[in-house]
Amino acid sequence: MTDNTETAAPPVKYWADAGAGLAAMLVALPSAIAFGVAMYAPLGPAFAGAGALAGVLGTIAIGLVAPALGGAPRLISAPCAPAAAVMAALCASLIAGGGSPGSVITSLMLVGLFSGLLQALYGAVGGGRLIKYIPYPVVTGYMSGVGLLIILKQIAPALGLVKAADPLPGLLTPSVWQWPALGVTAVTAAAMLLAPRFTRRVPAAIIGLAAGILAHLAAGLLRPALLAMDGNPFVIGAISASPDAVFAGIAANFGGLHLPSMEQLKFLIGPTLTLSVLLSIDTLKTCVVTDSVVRSRHNSNKELTGQGAANVASALLGGMPGAGTLGATMVSLASGGQTRAAGLLEGAFALAAALLLGGTIGRIPLAALAGILVVVGARMIDRSSVRLALKRSTILDFAVVIAVAGTALVSDLIVAAGVGIAFSMLLFIREQMNSNVIRRKATGLEVSSKQQRLPRERAALNAAGAQTLIVELQGSLFFGTTDQLFSEIEADLREARRLIIDMRRVTSVDFTAVHMLEQVGEIMRERGGALAFSHLPASLPTGQDLRGYFKQLGLTRHEGGGRVFETLHDALEWAEDSILEETGMKRLYYGELLDLGEIDFLREMDELSLADLRVVFKEKRVAAGETVFLRKGHGEELFLIRRGKVRVVLPLKETHRPHHLAVFGPGDFFGEVAFLNRTPRTADALALTDTDLYVISRTAFDEIASRNPVVGAAFYQRLATVEALRLRDADRELRRLQDS
Repeated sequence: MTDNTETAAPPVKYWADAGAGLAAMLVALPSAIAFGVAMYAPLGPAFAGAGALAGVLGTIAIGLVAPALGGAPRLISAPCAPAAAVMAALCASLIAGGGSPGSVITSLMLVGLFSGLLQALYGAVGGGRLIKYIPYPVVTGYMSGVGLLIILKQIAPALGLVKAADPLPGLLTPSVWQWPALGVTAVTAAAMLLAPRFTRRVPAAIIGLAAGILAHLAAGLLRPALLAMDGNPFVIGAISASPDAVFAGIAANFGGLHLPSMEQLKFLIGPTLTLSVLLSIDTLKTCVVTDSVVRSRHNSNKELTGQGAANVASALLGGMPGAGTLGATMVSLASGGQTRAAGLLEGAFALAAALLLGGTIGRIPLAALAGILVVVGARMIDRSSVRLALKRSTILDFAVVIAVAGTALVSDLIVAAGVGIAFSMLLFIREQMNSNVIRRKATGLEVSSKQQRLPRERAALNAAGAQTLIVELQGSLFFGTTDQLFSEIEADLREARRLIIDMRRVTSVDFTAVHMLEQVGEIMRERGGALAFSHLPASLPTGQDLRGYFKQLGLTRHEGGGRVFETLHDALEWAEDSILEETGMKRLYYGELLDLGEIDFLREMDELSLADLRVVFKEKRVAAGETVFLRKGHGEELFLIRRGKVRVVLPLKETHRPHHLAVFGPGDFFGEVAFLNRTPRTADALALTDTDLYVISRTAFDEIASRNPVVGAAFYQRLATVEALRLRDADRELRRLQDS
């Protein structure tokens, strides 16, 4: 998408941006703390504080860097739920593999770092547009799977289960539930859900967190141990956000950095790719929604570059990855955010909050964070996708959603990403197979060339026109659409002697399609017919040289192969000339000069009338390439062709190329409109070959018609008969264009 850079305009109310940044921080920071705790949860309760700090540092780093470098000025970026799900799953896998906490944290940092670099690479190579084309069922299935995973991983803190307890059996065993934790979770979730009904000025996450903390304090009155800091499994625990502690953590992170081994790299590459693509999709989806609200356009590639740089900075600081977040962005816009300053201030306010609150963050109950995450996870599940199961036409899309979400649950997000990619391919193939590759199918009775035919020639063409089949193709010709194409033309091939395939609107062709076209050519030759192609593009959108490809594979190279014509008009003219040759009416464009009596519409006039006309007709010769007349030029002459060919074209300013209207040959006439109406010419007439003409002016004709009305009436009658046939053909062509 194109960039809509900020215009320096109306006095920007920076206080509005400051208020928007503060409101966005109040939404982003509590969620980020919850995401950070969830990310480090597999390491045990002792690392809850480290996880919370990672969420805070991620909010600061991403909030400051992404708005400064991104291509969506009003976007608010912060740690997000998909990042928490991917990183938590990776953390659990590393712990299960016997990794130490220090090595696991280092691996998480490397994944965040590499995914940020990949995002920047996507933006640099223009991948912003490609990522947006991932099918919606795949995206919604993946996001729903992430939401379900987040909810499942909050079972333990929501119920207050001990670390060793298995969440799913614990869910089915009420006797092990810790009712204070369950109560805090329920109060937090209920407050978040109900808050918008009462006020939208205060973010729902803040209201939910405050309600959860109050519920925890109330429970502490009955059980004082809940209010302790040390050794309390129900709160985050000791955390220090002082500058000294943060710099010490950064130094420790850098000290633990090392070049990963090949085995470690192979293990991390899957999560890295998954995280980079998922964060990119989440960001660009938020950008599209933001554009629809503020009526702007974002630069997707620049935004990916900015997000990548932000995630690199976050990883180096020990923070968790993130993306453009819809909730914080909408709150910022509703609070008056107008420029990227709102996003920068969101990061600055997060830094100020971390420095001011410091250890207070450690007293936040884990159950309150679980309540926030349960609501966030539930909102990620696309419940509207259930409607896809109700219609036969969308049942496969629903199956994709279920398959991707189910894979995320029973296996992991990396496998789900692979399943999603596979289904993306299947959905694309299905879409292509369901699209009709035949844009239009017609016979020579319905479509004709722009070569004007004499009445007797037209009669011969009408008698044999059904033997010419014209098929205009569109879209992709590949293994999925080849059988459809053959099935639709198979019955018509039994009657056709000439098959013209127009390739003007074809976007790609594979080997299977070429093989099928070869078979069609063989069928035509066996029946004494011929195959022809028109508008073979030298370069398709894919970069494929279709002419060279057909020639290389022998489709148009060997003797008897398909003929190739520049335009459909040329192919139709070839087919019509073939019919005229077969009927013994081949038209001569070179040879003896036609006499006035041999001009087709004057052929049946008596000698006396022709003798009168010869007096007023003048002879004219026009060399090949020269003009007979030009558009808007004054003229009242009628031109009769004795020998040669004349093309009539309409110049177009928009394309700087003339539009081909018609071609006239020996025995025909042109220029009748100006002759009859004495109006300026409406097109240009060019001699294609050395051309000899009879020319009569309207003034000269009126003189002879006044002296001999019978000659004038006979001339007009024959002229009107041919003109009526031309008008009928023109009407047929207009109807065809309207229906195409």
